[in-house]
Amino acid sequence: MNQVGSVVMAAGRGSRMKGFEGNKTLLPLVPLSSPCKGTHPILLHILKNLPPGPKALVVNYGKDAVISATRFLDLTYFEQPVLNGTGGALLAAAPFIEDADVDHIVITMGDVPFVRKETYLDMVDKLSSHSFAVLGFRPGDKRQYGALDIQDGKVRRIVEWKYWQAFSQDEQAHLEVFNSGIYAARTEELLRYVPVLRSRPHKVLKERGGETVEVEEFFVTDLVEYMVEDGLSVGFVVAPDEEEVMGIDDVASLVRAQEAYRRRTLEH
Repeated sequence: MNQVGSVVMAAGRGSRMKGFEGNKTLLPLVPLSSPCKGTHPILLHILKNLPPGPKALVVNYGKDAVISATRFLDLTYFEQPVLNGTGGALLAAAPFIEDADVDHIVITMGDVPFVRKETYLDMVDKLSSHSFAVLGFRPGDKRQYGALDIQDGKVRRIVEWKYWQAFSQDEQAHLEVFNSGIYAARTEELLRYVPVLRSRPHKVLKERGGETVEVEEFFVTDLVEYMVEDGLSVGFVVAPDEEEVMGIDDVASLVRAQEAYRRRTLEH
């Protein structure tokens, strides 16, 4: 298998991580004096499990600390100048995608620590018959997750929760696989759609400085729609369990992740 390039999104602060002012990708999986103080940062665990090959890290908030913590690794850093969505992070790393001499690109989040090496490789293998692949999972509670609309073993679109919650009960019952926010793509075809993504921003109302303002945001999920519209095939891989794709958004989820890491370490 050819080497795989990886783009890791580590730009956000994590506003729900109360009492922690740093970049949440540096939060510890091994707590010491408190859940937010310890060793073995989330980000280093993710980087260890990615496929061999060049890696790009997208930074913004707390970027100096993130760069310092990963300086010993062979990474290329790209700043996302404005926090404008997952698609904005991918656009910030566009020069890496253009220059990396790889056939495939993995796109992952800096706060989802437990994706296994084997799962990333399964996603890359899926690209032998698809242009793009989504890592899905089957949650115990479907609420707030984007659903994969699957037909004939292919993803037709990703339907966000705010839309599928209005579906009938029968329609909702058919939604079984949900989006983890982790993807893989053939580099050549991803490059074709980076300009498309850049040209189609979403206008989103955000609270900034006590005022509601309209901002432009971009979302990686839009790539699925664009590719399917053009007749390309989008596949999916289902994570073996929900814990593998758990994101760390607040202190409660951090504590759960630390317990999971402790348990996994003891099992191995």
